[in-house]
Amino acid sequence: MSDVLFIKTSSLGDVIHHMPALTDARRALPTARFTWLVEEAYAPLVRLHPAVDDVVSVAWRRWRKSWLAGPTLSEIRTNICAMRARRYDLVIDTQGLARTGVIARLAHGRRHGYDRQSIREPLASMFYDVRHRVSRELHAVDRNRILTGLALGYTPQGAPDFGLDRARFRQAGARYAVFLHATARPEKQWSAENWIALGKALAGQGLDFVLPWGTDEERVRSEQIAARLDRARVPPRAPLDDVAKLIAGADLVVGVDTGLLHLAAAFGVPLVAIFLGSEPKLTAPVGSGPLKVLGAYGVPPSAEAVEEAAMTIISRG
Repeated sequence: MSDVLFIKTSSLGDVIHHMPALTDARRALPTARFTWLVEEAYAPLVRLHPAVDDVVSVAWRRWRKSWLAGPTLSEIRTNICAMRARRYDLVIDTQGLARTGVIARLAHGRRHGYDRQSIREPLASMFYDVRHRVSRELHAVDRNRILTGLALGYTPQGAPDFGLDRARFRQAGARYAVFLHATARPEKQWSAENWIALGKALAGQGLDFVLPWGTDEERVRSEQIAARLDRARVPPRAPLDDVAKLIAGADLVVGVDTGLLHLAAAFGVPLVAIFLGSEPKLTAPVGSGPLKVLGAYGVPPSAEAVEEAAMTIISRG
């Protein structure tokens, strides 16, 4: 059991939720070689985890825009050949989707995954040699840890450890808070007026405000919010590993339910999480730092409630 392939391709939050499983696996199998197959955009982040020996990237999101184009087909063939060129002792698909099940089937090695009752896409289970039952009522971090432990023959112990060292990225200089307002799902958005009210309420805390973005629409919203606040800035768009460093260096992060919110929690950054379009029971951020989760599906928190939580966390620092 010296060579293991993990399949967890996306999204960003899912990738982060899988990191504690790698930490557990390294503790249980200190001499094993771990390869992680992941969407190309998240490969820089995966490489930050010290238990990862190798990364295989795929470009599913880019490929599906032009399946039949010659360059796309050629790239897919190249990726498949590269993956099949190596023989693994175990292949563990913690994603549990039909497409990742297909990837698992293409890889060489004994394939482990969830059983039909444990995943959203039951079809995926047909591609595994060994199927494990893990409750869908558990948090995503726990599901990943349990499945990986079942496949590798150990029981996860202790609190989740994401394997990310915040101290590596902290720098002396201005203190700042990161506002993660951007989300691809409108139902998860907290209003711009709420963000502005929060920034004004925190203005006396000696913090700059940084509003990162990923799309042109998100950039415009960042600029609109920043224009109404003192000491606010909108950084240039940056690769994910640079965004990770920005978040790791923050004194406070406030954000809606997005992948970057979970990244902040994984680093242990002081954090206030805003839920309004998703269920925190299943996907709330998990981390070792000061953390407050507000709101619930269909019940957004007020700006005053978020301000109070943020002030409490700042006072602890």
